[in-house]
Amino acid sequence: QVQLVESGGGLVQAGGSLRLSCAASGRTFSRDSMGWFRQAPGKEREFVAAIAWTGGSTNADSVKGRFTISRDNAKNTVYLQMNSLKPEDTAVYYCAADRSIQRIAILKEANYWGQGTQVTVSS
Repeated sequence: QVQLVESGGGLVQAGGSLRLSCAASGRTFSRDSMGWFRQAPGKEREFVAAIAWTGGSTNADSVKGRFTISRDNAKNTVYLQMNSLKPEDTAVYYCAADRSIQRIAILKEANYWGQGTQVTVSS
């Protein structure tokens, strides 16, 4: 059974940092693209960042220069380093996996999804 499990969320003050992790299990994801999305209360799910199996990545404009996505294929894990956090970054953050980075970043779809981890940024 394929599972994506996020961790690392929490409460942080504005300007602070958090690192989210997403551990994949059930099969190897070394040839998959991985991504992060977020959803704030009352808002639609928003694309945050994605990384291809080759290591190439893309970020949403709203997080460029602040968030960095990375992956460790040996650990079947993808990370999201979030710096200079703002209150508007408050959301549930979801990990996703798919064969196509375009499907994740452009269509905002994916074959596999995690359950989400809450990130709250206080002002």
